[in-house]
Amino acid sequence: MQLINHFWYFDGVLSEKFCDDVIEFGLQQQDGIGLTGSATELEKDKEEKYLKDVRNSNISWLTENWIFSEVMNWTGIANKNSGWNFQLDFPERLQFTKYKLNQHYNWHQDGFEKPYSDGDCKGKIRKLSSIFLISDPKDYEGGELQFKIGNIQESKIEDAPKLSRGSIIIFPSFVWHKVNPVTSGTRYSLVNWHLGNPFR
Repeated sequence: MQLINHFWYFDGVLSEKFCDDVIEFGLQQQDGIGLTGSATELEKDKEEKYLKDVRNSNISWLTENWIFSEVMNWTGIANKNSGWNFQLDFPERLQFTKYKLNQHYNWHQDGFEKPYSDGDCKGKIRKLSSIFLISDPKDYEGGELQFKIGNIQESKIEDAPKLSRGSIIIFPSFVWHKVNPVTSGTRYSLVNWHLGNPFR
């Protein structure tokens, strides 16, 4: 699929108080190591190396209405303003993500090879990914978000713009992207995926 815009962003649209409240709430939740679909199929002795090389972060899942009501409308606006105009149904849970020293997420896509096979998401695919930047950029170094733009024959790496706290970056879930290792401090974010019917 050819895209005019590989990502769309809103700079500083979430309030400082909201960002503070989400971080405070997120830190109270039980967290775990962030996994990928491939990692869950690995033998235990290979899983640790895989996670270190591919994904190293701590996550918890949030479903609170006060968070959803603040962040969800931006996806629809980006979907229209970017020209994607994807058919969308509903979002998944919010992922509260922590990247501490040396933690990262290597090149990946958020979408899966096949639609979900069960539960409320059955038959749906991830269409749009949203990253809500709730950390103050002064509180950490590294952790840059990058995109791989282009096709199989030729692609280039593009840095996401440097945005202020409370910013949102939204992109199609099939776009390759990564989070570089954090070199100091802690990078907090919220991540969400909007689902819809498979592309035709």
